[in-house]
Amino acid sequence: MSIPFSNTHYRIPQGFGNLLEGLTREILREQPDNIPAFAAAYFENLLEKREKTNFDPAEWATKVDDRFYNNHAFKEQEPLEKCEPEKEKSQTSMEEVTALNESSEKDKDMEENAAIKIQAAFRGHLAREKVKKMKSSDLQEKTEENK
Repeated sequence: MSIPFSNTHYRIPQGFGNLLEGLTREILREQPDNIPAFAAAYFENLLEKREKTNFDPAEWATKVDDRFYNNHAFKEQEPLEKCEPEKEKSQTSMEEVTALNESSEKDKDMEENAAIKIQAAFRGHLAREKVKKMKSSDLQEKTEENK
């Protein structure tokens, strides 16, 4: 008798998913007839490279994943007012906050200007394509009338 649903959850070792992604990518590129033999050769080649260069892709991928998932820069920071009591606030900290706000406003303005330039360039591209189509259709009409 089988159990259709189970509460068992297995934890995938760090770096293992990236190793399988690499194998999958190579299988899709090469399209081998014998996938298990190809996988064995792939992992043998990977082991040889690891022994020669002392570089372990699984360990490297683990560090990258760990850096991504445990990076505290992604978390929202508490506002300055909540972090420091009123008595401990100094004039320099308030100046730093205003300087940060000004620099972030400048960054936002720069990003907005860059977005406007990109949008304008894209609109110009669309307009040029439209003109090309109009010219080619006019040319076709003229050649058909001349026949």
